[in-house]
Amino acid sequence: MSNKMWGGRFSAQPDAVMAEINASIDVDRKLFRQDISASQAHAEMLAKQGIISAQDAKKIVHGLDTILSEIAAGKFKFKRALEDIHMNVEARLADLIGPAAGRLHTARSRNDQVATDFKLWVRDALDALDAMLAGYQRALAEKALAQAATVMPGFTHLQTAQPVTFGHHLLAYVEMAARDRGRFADARRRLNESPLGAAALAGTSFRLDRAMTAKKLGFDRPAANSLDAVSDRDFALEALSAAAITAVHLSRFAEEIVIWTSSLVGFLRLSDKFTTGSSIMPQKRNPDAAELVRAKAGKLIGALDALLIVMKGLPLAYQKDLQEDKAGTIEALGDLELCLAAMTGMVRDMVPDAARMKAAAGAGYATATDLADWLVRTLNIPFRDAHHLTGRIVAAAEQRGVALDSLPLAAMQAVEPRITREVFRVLSVERSVASRTSLGGTAPKNVAAQARRWLKRLGRA
Repeated sequence: MSNKMWGGRFSAQPDAVMAEINASIDVDRKLFRQDISASQAHAEMLAKQGIISAQDAKKIVHGLDTILSEIAAGKFKFKRALEDIHMNVEARLADLIGPAAGRLHTARSRNDQVATDFKLWVRDALDALDAMLAGYQRALAEKALAQAATVMPGFTHLQTAQPVTFGHHLLAYVEMAARDRGRFADARRRLNESPLGAAALAGTSFRLDRAMTAKKLGFDRPAANSLDAVSDRDFALEALSAAAITAVHLSRFAEEIVIWTSSLVGFLRLSDKFTTGSSIMPQKRNPDAAELVRAKAGKLIGALDALLIVMKGLPLAYQKDLQEDKAGTIEALGDLELCLAAMTGMVRDMVPDAARMKAAAGAGYATATDLADWLVRTLNIPFRDAHHLTGRIVAAAEQRGVALDSLPLAAMQAVEPRITREVFRVLSVERSVASRTSLGGTAPKNVAAQARRWLKRLGRA
């Protein structure tokens, strides 16, 4: 017995292995809301155009509402023999309303149907991610405002470079998240064309109103080329690309959290909410949430790579390879939502050790650049010469085993006689950060103002 949905050409059932590899219902069942919405819009358009009767369209729409309720309530029985979400819904619709269900697929193919459903799902996911990124930014900006004057070491090459503030460091991730949101917004704008009505690949001879279905589904316009409409997966690739970059940003911060919460560094503490213990070492507090965010970035990058590899060899138009577009995308974007929730929670939960941060900020002669700048400003020494003189002064402090602001004035004057006691005004870490008032600089007043600007902006998001 052949498949009643498509089997008129076939006289026998597919092999069990063929049935197994061909089924996608375990994945695309997640598209049920989008599939039903698109089908309802299609039925209403068919009726408006006189292609099916208004009575049949009403039955179809009502039946689809019933199916939506059944799935949402967990009462719907998905059947692997029916392959995918589209056939499962259509078969159940036939059970509910009889022959009228057979009119729903008029002027439509599973090719444009799945492209429409998947676009709608990705669009919904992008909207959810944008909201979560905004929440993450708010948490960062709030913490940055509270820690605008908390001094910590800034690093290059993971070596102490110059003092910065913790608030300034957090605001760097606000900026990254803003670019992430911009990429998602760009991807959403480009995906927002409706494939519905492109049919299998060539369009249809029925007089459709594709603009009507596009509008009902919230698309900006119908896709202009039927071949492209059914075979395009750029929207998923762009979403995954933006997601992978976002995951990299989250992973970089997660790496810092892992380092900063270690007993060797001790800049931050996370509560029991975002740490776990050891099965054998009772003293341990492990930053597992941050570590898992770091690991999931690899999965997101892998999902992007996988879909790029699927797409690279596909001629137009639809190929069954495209069945493999959804599993990785759905899992990856779901993982990103989880990562954002975890990172937002950790930002709100983290407590900095201000004293330890300040002490570390002064280590490694971090205010050496401030000394060089003072020589340039006060003594009118060319920067390259000031850089050399400062290096000699740092070497003198290192030989004595003292910080720059503890080196005797006489030792500095032995290198450059014109140095006065005023130099000590720039050698503390507090004065160093306070002096960095240039646009984008780490001065506490800059950080507080920028954090407030972000919070005001995000309040309107």
